[in-house]
This record gives sequence, C-alpha cells and structure tokens, in this order.
Amino acid sequence: MGITGADRGPATLREDAVTALRAGFTGQLVRPGDDGYERARRVWNGDVDRRPALVARCADVADVRRAIGFAVEQELVLSVRGGGHSAPGYGTNDGGLVLDLSSFTELTVDPAARTVRAGGGVRWRELDAATQAAGLATTGGTVSNTGVAGLTLGGGVGWLMGRYGLAVDNLLSAEVVTADGELHVVDRDREPDLFWALRGGCGNFGVVTTLQFRLYPVGPVLGGMVVHPLDRAAEVLRFYRDLCPTLPDEAEAYCALLTDPQAGVPVLALLLGYNGPLEEGEEVLRPAREFGSPLADLVGPTPYVARQSMLDEPNAVEGLHRYWRSAFTETLDDDLLDVVVDMAAGFTSPLSAVLFFYVHGAATRVPVGDTAFAARRTQWDVDVIGQWTEVSESARHVEWLRASWARAEAHLQGSAYVNHIAADDAPEKVRASFGPNLDRLRRIKGRYDPANLFRLNPNITPVAPQPRPPAD
Repeated sequence: MGITGADRGPATLREDAVTALRAGFTGQLVRPGDDGYERARRVWNGDVDRRPALVARCADVADVRRAIGFAVEQELVLSVRGGGHSAPGYGTNDGGLVLDLSSFTELTVDPAARTVRAGGGVRWRELDAATQAAGLATTGGTVSNTGVAGLTLGGGVGWLMGRYGLAVDNLLSAEVVTADGELHVVDRDREPDLFWALRGGCGNFGVVTTLQFRLYPVGPVLGGMVVHPLDRAAEVLRFYRDLCPTLPDEAEAYCALLTDPQAGVPVLALLLGYNGPLEEGEEVLRPAREFGSPLADLVGPTPYVARQSMLDEPNAVEGLHRYWRSAFTETLDDDLLDVVVDMAAGFTSPLSAVLFFYVHGAATRVPVGDTAFAARRTQWDVDVIGQWTEVSESARHVEWLRASWARAEAHLQGSAYVNHIAADDAPEKVRASFGPNLDRLRRIKGRYDPANLFRLNPNITPVAPQPRPPAD
C-alpha cells in the first residue's frame, strides 16, 4: 500500500540551478540515481515511500540558509528532517527538497550550569548518554531514537514529565532559520513570540538547528513492566484508571496492550517508573506491582537510559511499516477499556500495540498560554499503533487499525498530542489540538512564514499580520 505524498513539487530540477547551489554548498546534495539516494530518501516509517528530487544534507547553518533559499526560488515542496521519526513521514516528500539535519550532531553538556546544547540532528539516545555521564537528564520522549528537535517542537512528553514538565518546559533557547533565510537566536527575552511558538507549534516556523535545555540530577530510577494475561486485562485496566490520579509527580504509570515476543500471545503491561529515591518508589509503586496475579514483575532499579529504551523493541526499529491513530481523553470509561481489550485480542500483527500515556503533575501545571503547547490537563494520550514487516500486508493492517479506531474514537476527545497526529487526521482535529493558542500561532506564522513554506507538519495556516495604526 505505502503512504504517498499529495503535496508534490516538480519531478525534475534545472541543472544550472543545482550547479549554482552545489558551488556554495558545504554538505552533500543527493539526487535520484546517485549512490546513496535510496537510503537518503527513506525514513523511520517503512510504509512511507516517497522520492524527493533533492536531499540536501546540510553541514552548517549557511547550508540550511542556501537550501531554504533554493526551495523558495525553485518553488519546491520542502521537508525538514531531524531525527526522521515522524510517523506520517513529514521528513520526506515526492518531487521536492529534503533538508536533512543529520550532520547537526553537536552535544555540549555544562554540568555546573545544568544545561545541554544539542544540534537539530541529535536523537534522544545520544543526548541521554551525554547528560547521564554527568548524572543529569531532561524530559525527552518514551523511545530512544526519537529526534530531539522534532519531539520538542511538538511538546515533548516523556518519562520525566510528571516531575520536570515537558521538553518544551525545559527548552531555554533555540537557533532557528526562518523562511526568509534569516537566523534567529530566541529565548524568553529575545524574540519571545517566536520562542513561544516553537514550544509546541511543531516545525511550522523554521528549521531549528540548535536547542538548549535545562537539566536535572537523575540517577538510577525504579522502572520496568508488570505483565498480566489478556484475560485479566479488563480488571487491570480499571485498576490502572483508578491508580493514575493517586500518583505523585515523581511516579509515571503508562499501560500497553501488546504481544509477548516469547509467548506470542497478547498481554497487558503496566509500564511503571519513579523519579526519586528508590525506597520511596518501592512504596508508591507497590499497589501496582501487587495487584492481581501478574505473569511477571520486571520492575527494579535501572539506569535512566535503560528505562528510556524500554519500548524500543519494536517501537524504535527503523524501517517497519507503520500506521497509527491517537487522541486525548480525560476519562477512561468502561466501554473504551472493553474496546481496547477486543483490539488486542484481534491484533493482525504481533508488532502492533495500544498505548496509554498518563500526562500529569508538572506537565499540567503550566498555564495554557505560557507555551504554544496547549494540552495542559491531566489526561491520557491514547495511541493505537499498527506495525508490520511486509509492504504486501499494509492494506490488511491499516484496515484493522481504522476499524478499531472507529470503535474507540467515540470515547475520546477530538484533539491529540500534536506529535502523534496522523497524516490523514481531519484538519479540524489538527486545529483542535492547538486549542486556544491557535489564533496566536496563526498570527506568528503569518509574520515568519507568510507563504507557508513549512507546511509538511501538523500545519498552522498563516494569518497576515495586522497593520499597525498610524502614530498620533
């Protein structure tokens, strides 16, 4: 089946234009037919099968500026690829230009200031390894190969969010190249509107080449899975629903229905963690570990990087075919829980899963208007994820997921975590996911990207800035 792009640029490029670009380009330009093109056009989601006319692997900010200018001059569709982890495949396109930041791998940790500076091509596993060497960490996703920039621009949920907030809450500054090719260094004091918009507005405002984050002391944590048989899933899910509101900020409790890779049968796993003293965590997580008769209790002291990679298999595996749907909900009603148990019983692929991420604590106490990320309520992010290995099976697995989602959607809100919005979600859902911040985002978009060059994302349509009234 394969996901293809409807927003296409020209299939061919003028040779003189490419030659002129190449003359001043420090990085690598990859075109169809070149060695490495097949690899250069691929992204994490193997079901995304697109063929850009040019992949610009930028070596520095000057290359980024040139690539943006080239896309504008040649009227090319533009994709920006950082970690390449976008499930809809926004990091590539058909017939346009891919601006690839994979060479932007700077990582500078300042243990005394408790900050880290990261390039736009860094992935969380790399940032976590560098910061953990100093006993530090910051909130950053739930699998280790997600791109730092992409996850942060969409908000950035993660294992530390209850205690330390989202990734956007810990972003101190950023460097971004806008549609006019200008480099902006932004923080709360310098261009605060643009800095505000970057913290939850996705890639709508430019190419983020560098990010700086606040860090926190994070040593070994308590974490792991408690696994239950599927025939007990309904009662465990109801327990999980009631457990979550009792958790302190330091605790995280997610939940997954997935296939046990050893037994080959669907199971339910409580994904538990505690970001504080281990003995405190033992007491806080005890009810979740003692409920029912689990098949396995794998919770124990673990390095933070190990917990950060707990869901990597298969969720971080490069090249699997994927399709998913997601939405928020503030309640988990009995009918929804029964539906997801039925989903798990009918998995068409052993790699598929249903996931619940509980958003609470510090992540919910930031006022809605303080950052572009607006979903500042205690709630669950519910994800139904289809994953499989063979392209010939795509139609069957997508059909299963769409039918399953149709049953669940009536019990969920009409908004989602913007990083989990699907390529075929309705525009109304995209707009609802930016919530009350949408109007301000559209005005800022109109100021920095009036032609909507950066549109391969959960898109914010620009509004022209209002003219200033004449001075008296």
